[in-house]
Amino acid sequence: MASMLDVVVVGAGPNGLTAAVELARRGMAVALFEAEPTVGGGARTEELTLPGFRHDPCSAVHPFGAGSPAFNAMPLDRFGLEWLHPELPMAHPFPDGTAAVLAHTVGETAASLGSRDAGAYRRLVAPFLGHWDSLAADFLRPPWLGVPRDPVRFARFAALGPQPATLLNRRFRDPKARALFAGLAAHAIAPLGGMSTGGLAVLFALAAHAHGWPVARGGSQAVSDALAGYLRALGGTVHTGTTVKRLDDLPPARAYVFDTSPTALARIAGLGNTYRSFRYGPGAFKIDYALAGPVPWAAAEARRAGTVHLGASVREIGDALDRAVHGRPPRTPFLITSQPTVVDPSRAPEGRHILWAYGHVPNGWRGDATEAVERQIERFAPGFRDLVLARAVSGPPEMAARNANYVGGDIGCGAFDGLQSVLRPKAARVPYATARPAVFLCSSATPPGGGVHGMCGHHAARAVWRRLRAPHR
Repeated sequence: MASMLDVVVVGAGPNGLTAAVELARRGMAVALFEAEPTVGGGARTEELTLPGFRHDPCSAVHPFGAGSPAFNAMPLDRFGLEWLHPELPMAHPFPDGTAAVLAHTVGETAASLGSRDAGAYRRLVAPFLGHWDSLAADFLRPPWLGVPRDPVRFARFAALGPQPATLLNRRFRDPKARALFAGLAAHAIAPLGGMSTGGLAVLFALAAHAHGWPVARGGSQAVSDALAGYLRALGGTVHTGTTVKRLDDLPPARAYVFDTSPTALARIAGLGNTYRSFRYGPGAFKIDYALAGPVPWAAAEARRAGTVHLGASVREIGDALDRAVHGRPPRTPFLITSQPTVVDPSRAPEGRHILWAYGHVPNGWRGDATEAVERQIERFAPGFRDLVLARAVSGPPEMAARNANYVGGDIGCGAFDGLQSVLRPKAARVPYATARPAVFLCSSATPPGGGVHGMCGHHAARAVWRRLRAPHR
């Protein structure tokens, strides 16, 4: 009879893969099970439109991935992961043909905001520049677990981080600077007046100045494949095409770690209504485009950027988010777009390009926002529609069908809202543990939340390790 495994991981998204790797590195016997034919979760790459056009169905740009303490402790480059950096991490164009930018340097970023706000931006980020490693280690985790690596900077950012974007935005005077900051905060997929949205915006800015906003060569699948390759090299096994409906479907193990939604975990592990108060956030409406040429942005800066935010003002961005949160259909969506072929031409046939774009809609919304999305892109890139060769449209139902963790199309696996932005999936000293001592949760529903950075899996693995090496009780 085969010996009992130490750990079984369910779900091969970036967090499940990271947890499996972390435990295998500690010498544990680890097996990973994934329902889909390939690993990846929110970090996949597929031909969604036409042959030769390789799109990322969900995550495409990785500001926190390139600066992840978990990823950077692994030799992922040996397994094929290569970060590619566009000339500009992000551009925020305006209808008049100008743009503000988030550049690699603070100086270029500040200069794009104008003389009235350059100093304000420098003062906002200056205390944390050059300290990304300690900042990431201290804030990409539950703040009450562990001792800060840099107590002084931890305290300084802790005073800043919980503030809403609407409050921090008062530091800026020009509408364009405020719009750029609001666009950064909108990655929280929450109202701009929500708790911690300002702190998240600052983290996105600091990530650009420390490690950029890169894409993975060949697509986001490269991140997942590198993690899976490393896991196999450590002796772990990966089983794809295996749907888990209950714990009895899995081989015996000392611990089980789930990279799933809390809803799915409760169903599989028999946890009842443990997560009944957990809330899911707005959904995503996403379109992947195959293009005959580069996007004809009116603003020259946008043509050099890997990521382009489309929202003409703070009011417009705030209205788009509020509509999604409060169940109203989109009118003028705020769009986050990525153009990987600016830096990675291998993603499309020679001379062709791809564009990745999504906006926010109510959870579970079944409408069609294609016209609204393309009207917004055309507003900043006249002639865009003439370049479209094919499109792949995914609303909340399609997003949820593609990835079971995206309940109602919520790509963050839980609302970034109020105390749930920190206390997720529920108030607990160890948020990765459950009522069943051998069962753990490691998905984006746990701290620090959404994104391809593996830190949820990293911290869950530490909780599992502490549990398994404790004296038997």
